[in-house]
Amino acid sequence: MPIKIPNELPAVRTLEDENIFVMTETRAVTQDIRPLKILILNLMPTKVDTETQLCRLLGNTPLQVEPELIHTRSHVSKNTPEEHLLSFYRTFDEIRENNYDGLVITGAPVERLPFSEVEYWEELKDIMEWSKTHVYSTLHICWGAQAGLYYHYGIDKVPLERKLSGVYPHTVEYKRSILFRGFDDVFYVPHSRHTGIDRAAIEAIPELRILASSPEAGVFAVTANHGRQIFLTGHAEYDPDTLKKEYLRDRHLDPATPVPEHYFPDDDPSRAPLVRWRSAANLLFTNWLNYFVYQSTPYDISSIG
Repeated sequence: MPIKIPNELPAVRTLEDENIFVMTETRAVTQDIRPLKILILNLMPTKVDTETQLCRLLGNTPLQVEPELIHTRSHVSKNTPEEHLLSFYRTFDEIRENNYDGLVITGAPVERLPFSEVEYWEELKDIMEWSKTHVYSTLHICWGAQAGLYYHYGIDKVPLERKLSGVYPHTVEYKRSILFRGFDDVFYVPHSRHTGIDRAAIEAIPELRILASSPEAGVFAVTANHGRQIFLTGHAEYDPDTLKKEYLRDRHLDPATPVPEHYFPDDDPSRAPLVRWRSAANLLFTNWLNYFVYQSTPYDISSIG
C-alpha cells in the first residue's frame, strides 16, 4: 500500500523517482480505507530532507499511511522556507484535539544544551505529555530519544569525549523483540551525536527494556509500556550522504574533524559512502508500523487513551 502525502510536497517527486508507491491526496479521497495516521514532529533544521527520509520509510510497507507534519511554534526555523512551513506544517495547538496511531519525534542539533535551555523545551514537554493519551505508539529518534527518556523517566544524557559519528554494527539483545523480528545477527545504523545515555541508568528502571545495542555506539533501542514508547539513539532514516554532508559542514569549521567511522571505503572522503543500513532501516520501520501501530491501535482512533 502507498503513503498518502500532500500533492505538492517536495518528497512526492523524490519518492516517485525512487519507485516508492506514493498516493496523493487527490487519489486517496476515492478509497474507503482508514489509513494509519502518523504525526511527525520535525525538529531537524533540514526539514525537507528529514520529512523525505521518514516518508520514504513509512511508505515502503504494505500499509496505507497518512503522515502529518508539525513544527514547534516556539522556535523559528532558519533553514526551511516559511512558505514550505505554511504549506505543509501545522503547530501543536492546531492538532492537539486529534488522536494519532503513531508519532515520530525526530532528533535536533541541540544536544549540548541542557534540556531546560532548549528554546522549545516547554512546548516539547507538552507534546510528550499529550502523546500518552492521544497517540498509540511514539517513536523517538536520537535527541528525541534522549528528550523522551529524560522527560518520562528522568534519565539525563551524558556528554561524550568526542562526537560519535559513523555507521556502527549492532546486535539484538532481547531476542523476543518483535521490533527486531527478521533482523540479521549484526545490523548497521548511522549515529551522529555528542551525547549518549548511560546504560546503567536505563537498567535501573524496571519499566524500560533495552532491545539492541552496539559495542561502539552503546544502547540503540529501548522500549517501554509494551511498545507505546520506543527510543532509538541512532539515525536509521539517514540518506547515504547525510553523514558526509555533516562531516563537510563540521570540517569547514574545524579542519581536524575526524572522518565518520565505518562510512567511507578506506576512510577516504573522496569515495562514495558504503550504504549498509538501508535494509535494516526499512525492516525497523515496517515492524514498528505493523506490530506496534497497525496490529495494536484501535480502529476507532478516538478511543486511544
